[in-house]
Amino acid sequence: MELPVGLFGLWALLFCATSEGDAAPKETQPPVTNLSVSVENLCTVIWTWNPPERASPNCSLWYFSHFGNKQDKKIAPETHRSKEVPLNERICLQVGSQCSTNESDNPSTLVEKCISPPEGDPESAVTELQCVWHNLSYMKCTWLPGRNTSPDTNYTLYYWHSSLGKILQCENIYKEGQHIGCSFTLTKSKDSNFDQHSVQVMVKDNVGKIRPSFNIVPLTSHVQPDPPHIKNLFFQHGDLYVLGKTPQNFVSRCLSYQIEVNNSQTETHYILSVEEPKCDNLEFEGNLEGTICFWVPGVLPDTLNTVRIRVKTNKLCYEDDKLWSNWSPVMSIGKKANPTFYIIMLLIIPVIVAGAIIALLLYLKRLKIIIFPPIPDPGKIFKEMFGDQNDDTLHWKKYDIYEKQTKEETDSVVLIENLKRASQ
Repeated sequence: MELPVGLFGLWALLFCATSEGDAAPKETQPPVTNLSVSVENLCTVIWTWNPPERASPNCSLWYFSHFGNKQDKKIAPETHRSKEVPLNERICLQVGSQCSTNESDNPSTLVEKCISPPEGDPESAVTELQCVWHNLSYMKCTWLPGRNTSPDTNYTLYYWHSSLGKILQCENIYKEGQHIGCSFTLTKSKDSNFDQHSVQVMVKDNVGKIRPSFNIVPLTSHVQPDPPHIKNLFFQHGDLYVLGKTPQNFVSRCLSYQIEVNNSQTETHYILSVEEPKCDNLEFEGNLEGTICFWVPGVLPDTLNTVRIRVKTNKLCYEDDKLWSNWSPVMSIGKKANPTFYIIMLLIIPVIVAGAIIALLLYLKRLKIIIFPPIPDPGKIFKEMFGDQNDDTLHWKKYDIYEKQTKEETDSVVLIENLKRASQ
């Protein structure tokens, strides 16, 4: 059966109208109104605004917002936005309205609202403001004075977190060298989301001469445990086993460990890093509940060994894994060498060395004579050769003198007799 011509025309008209509607660009909404900013607590910045005027009744309004340099983009139906941010620099938020959750849609003209840092000389504000959560029980904050501050400035630290009803002042101000610090109690709440929150901190002086300085400390970072406790040391099958206890307020799976072993005989030490404390095939009688165990191979059992442990948070439970605890107290195991042996050796060794030196000197002297014999002295040799004939030589000298005297006397007698004969 053939359809009426008019029905075909109506169908074509509806198709064209639908196509034109899809091709038409979406309507841009007016900008939001009455954008304002305020600060709650210490570092909670809140922006609020009203819906745009003369918005399309067919539009389900969504609000597109971001901070400076298009950071932290967000599309939401709420007419407010908040952020925890240190108020040390200027912070701006831009907001626009649109009819969908698609970021590619053209939002309205963006409206911007900024909050400026506190008044005052930036060089007077404290520097290096840092906070550490010690053993999940107290927080310690330290800082350095600003450049343009008086040495006698009295500082005050204020803090706030989600479990407090109001801002509190830290009372325990102290000085450590050039640093100034303050500590306050901060225990882990039973709230399961407590670790996801932050602590807001502000430091300023009592008279308002310096510019306030702010910091936000996430509770998932900057956590430093107390040192663990060593309960027992023992050898089994030639290996050393260390039994300890994790610091209070922590579970073992959220910590990384280091075990340091020092040997007194070899004067060597090594550090063993452990991510998960466990001891396989351990034959130990006793209750191991709440105990951490470490297996340390290669330790000499017949010598004195000292052991200590330290821990840090790991990234399984925390964002920060840089802060090690202090070392635990040292515990020793093994036998210490008998000091009597060392005393005897200290007495015997010098005697042995002295005897060896004397023997060596004597041997060297004889060896020197053999290798380098002395050169003979001719005068000495002549004296030795004729020294025994001195008495005979003297006798012969006396004999010659006597003989000479006798001859002279004989000659005199003969001369006298000849003279007498001549005179007769």
